[in-house]
Amino acid sequence: MRKGRKITGGKYHAARKSKKFELAGTPRVVKLRPLKKKTLRGMGGNKKTVLLSCDIANVTNKAGKTKKAKITNVAETKANTFLARQNILIKGAIIETDLGKARITNRPGQEGNINAVLVD
Repeated sequence: MRKGRKITGGKYHAARKSKKFELAGTPRVVKLRPLKKKTLRGMGGNKKTVLLSCDIANVTNKAGKTKKAKITNVAETKANTFLARQNILIKGAIIETDLGKARITNRPGQEGNINAVLVD
């Protein structure tokens, strides 16, 4: 049977429309550029700081020491190879920094910084 139809051929009607809080927000793409942040209002008046662009990451080594490092390039992105070409920073992307290659461990579009772990 066709999607959204009953066995008799009649249509199924939605019980209600989407509420505003159920709608998806605009996707935030974090680019490799000088630092730019934005503060959004969340539910209950909470504030959320999100990144729009960034060129500095908090890089942690195997010993557990964390240092700030300048990001020079996005080497690869397992999720989508085209994102690496456009220098878009997402979770799991391998970035080249002053300290060496590192993998992003947080979601920069949801948080106000970039955390990464050094890769061998």
